[in-house]
Amino acid sequence: MTVRPLDLNETELASACERLSLGHEAWSADGIMETMQRNGYYFGAFLGAEFVGHAGFTAVADEGYITNVAVLPQFRRNGAATELTKALISKAKELKLSFLTLEVRESNSAAIALYEKHGFLRVGLRKRFYSEPTEDAIIMTLNF
Repeated sequence: MTVRPLDLNETELASACERLSLGHEAWSADGIMETMQRNGYYFGAFLGAEFVGHAGFTAVADEGYITNVAVLPQFRRNGAATELTKALISKAKELKLSFLTLEVRESNSAAIALYEKHGFLRVGLRKRFYSEPTEDAIIMTLNF
């Protein structure tokens, strides 16, 4: 598996992946592209030439906010999310950010375990943050 910065012409792949993984919470290709052109850093995971998933964050001052981590269903549990998370952390350190933070559905135990494995800590809760279904979000942060 190869993880590399996502090209602007690959935002439709990322958006399609999000629609499969995140449903109505998915970002559009235009939204991903706009974020990349401003203050966003996105990485794609590939098996050979085949797109597997992506992850991104925005940088504001010395703060990093993970926007999305999505892996196509048929490629889950093969290390893609781990490699994408490592890429986000590496880039955040390169940019000398103070922290990376994110929200995750309270019921998403696989994602929570992934982030905890990489040192993210539970630092808060956003009540009723998600819809369809309504659910709380756990705020997780990795300080550098």
